[in-house]
Amino acid sequence: MSADSPHHGLSIMLRTLKLPTFAAMHEQVALRGDREGWTLGQSLRHLCELEIEERRVRKIERLLKAAELPPDKTMATLDAKRWSTKVQRQIPALCEGDFLGRAENLLVFGLPGRGKSHLCAAIGYELVRRGRPVHFTSTAMLVQRLLRAKRDLTLERELDRLDHFDAVILDDIGYVQQERDEMEVLFTFLAARYERKSVIITSNLVFSQWDRIFKDAMTTAAAIDRLVHHSVILELTSKRSFRTDAAFDRSDNYDDNYTELLGNSSGLPEKATQTAQADGEV
Repeated sequence: MSADSPHHGLSIMLRTLKLPTFAAMHEQVALRGDREGWTLGQSLRHLCELEIEERRVRKIERLLKAAELPPDKTMATLDAKRWSTKVQRQIPALCEGDFLGRAENLLVFGLPGRGKSHLCAAIGYELVRRGRPVHFTSTAMLVQRLLRAKRDLTLERELDRLDHFDAVILDDIGYVQQERDEMEVLFTFLAARYERKSVIITSNLVFSQWDRIFKDAMTTAAAIDRLVHHSVILELTSKRSFRTDAAFDRSDNYDDNYTELLGNSSGLPEKATQTAQADGEV
């Protein structure tokens, strides 16, 4: 487009108004409108639709980058048939994200390899596609991030940054054996989000074992109370881990005795720890 073109000044004004898709597409849409006999209103409507769609795509790209979700752990690669019908029924509603508007938490329990991280990451991808800001992190990495902020006297600022996310996905909370300083910043984070923002947590430890995380009974009880007050609790059960099945799929020698041994694993979250909302109306 030359500087003398009547469209040149219009393009500059449209970019000044932060309408880049309008600026890029208005000539093409005008030509199409002439061919198809569109009214001015129809052409403007089409340009608005293009602008809105482009903004939606750019927003999702920004949210995906900020989410730091693990690659390939999406709904397309998730084998939900391994879990109970109750869990399968709840997944679509969780993906819609209505629970975020109510600042409810999602707590996912199960033995190692049952798909907890994959499920939460897949839900995270679906929430991002619906325009909801989420962030995925291991609990250990988050704790170290908060400890550095506390040391630098910027903990409040760091909590404010995390507050921009409707949901923070804390993976593998049960694997972290906290020192007191670590336990304190983790509790501070959970308390700061209570009834305001959601957390999505995976754990291989039942609630009765959370004193390994928070060290003393009072802090443990306070943390659990805040998490389960408004929560959906999922229990992922299957005979074997996903990783074990993947190993069997790669093997030509399937040992039935070894399969039976693995299938006898126990230690799933205790029903007594489930709250009245364990049925999880989302």
